[in-house]
Amino acid sequence: MKIVVLVKEVPDTYGDRRLSLETGLADRGASETVLDEIGERALEVALSYADKTPGTEVVVLSMAPESAAATVRKGLAMGAASAVQVVDEGLLGADLGLTAEVLAAALQRTGFDLVIGGNLSTDGVGGMIPAMVAEILDVPSATYLSAVEIGEGEVVGTRASDGATLQVTAALPAVISITEALPDARFPNFKGIMAAKKKPFETLSLAELEIDPHDPDASRSIVISLSEKPPREAGVKIVDEGDAGQKLADFLIQNRLA
Repeated sequence: MKIVVLVKEVPDTYGDRRLSLETGLADRGASETVLDEIGERALEVALSYADKTPGTEVVVLSMAPESAAATVRKGLAMGAASAVQVVDEGLLGADLGLTAEVLAAALQRTGFDLVIGGNLSTDGVGGMIPAMVAEILDVPSATYLSAVEIGEGEVVGTRASDGATLQVTAALPAVISITEALPDARFPNFKGIMAAKKKPFETLSLAELEIDPHDPDASRSIVISLSEKPPREAGVKIVDEGDAGQKLADFLIQNRLA
């Protein structure tokens, strides 16, 4: 079985995360960049299955700048057999649609039985990529899974909702996304770090994937305007002078809270 895991380089959540007011893009220089934790958990799902299932090949796939190669290589150090990174200047500021189109094209080129991704990245927080990729590839998708069991011809998972817990099944090939309910990822050991330097690492361009990022027939999202969030203002203080109840009621009505 061939399992491809979608990973992404993101700004470290413990650092400052800012948008450039000039470009509308995340300022990658404002914080250290790391492999997204939810992507690491997705990789752990694949590696755990591979540990107990001989013949399983795990591949990490990312669409990221050339500078992210060292971050993507962490997936190899954790235990993935190979990595594929799509690098192209035409992808700067790519929206969800273009991102999904690129990842789907890379998956078609690489081949897969199962694709695993995180439910939400910590930078864009779109939560749509796995489902969009599955739609383009025309394969089943099972998203927001808090438990996963991979079989020979299907994947079974648990999805929690506000009112119920659902058991979902998808026939392979399929695309799934997992939540932070899945176990933490393993740490790369010294042996894994050294082995990662010799593992296959393929870099692809948009030309090789035959994708035009400026296709006039494609639906794209663009940023019209961007501004800094205004500083937080002090709240309204009501002093009880015998009429606090009336003041509170007036405030609630004025702000349509009552």
